[in-house]
Amino acid sequence: MRVITGTARGRKLMTVEGADLVRPTTDRVKEAIFSAIQFEIEGRTVLDLFAGSGQLGIEALSRGAAECYFADSAAQSIAVVKKNAEHTGFSEQSHIVNMPFSAFLKSAKVKFDIALLDPPYERRLIQKALPLLFPKMNDSGVILCEHEKDCVLPHSLDGWEIDKVLRHGTTSVSVYRKPDQDDNIQGE
Repeated sequence: MRVITGTARGRKLMTVEGADLVRPTTDRVKEAIFSAIQFEIEGRTVLDLFAGSGQLGIEALSRGAAECYFADSAAQSIAVVKKNAEHTGFSEQSHIVNMPFSAFLKSAKVKFDIALLDPPYERRLIQKALPLLFPKMNDSGVILCEHEKDCVLPHSLDGWEIDKVLRHGTTSVSVYRKPDQDDNIQGE
């Protein structure tokens, strides 16, 4: 597992050892995620929820995000995120929190521009997290949810809609935006 592009390009990242629920995002899916938002990253505040090794948030930082909040309930994952942030030189821009997603989202005081969700599959965690996440997002924000291809997410919820679904083998990424904001971003 490595950083694909940006200031930390090519840096190898640690993974969480022996954790059955941690499934690192493949480079192919990661590239699709960041291609979909490539012009929206610079200077933005990012959330890597269900962070695992932190590879998605670190990729965002490498591509110019101002800061990233990494949240995960597993202490082992948080230790790996800290090491990866240090190894890539992003410790200063990283806010690493060891909390369950619901407690983190209820207590977070910041608004996010980009949210990256890659929870363990088959636990319906995205469906539980989205209603708590929407109020923490800026109106022009984007939420990217990685999930198994058979997972059905609500098309629209709380003024947010699935703008597109990226499909790669057994993995899909649903991209949520507020519809009135989508026209402004796409027209740039």
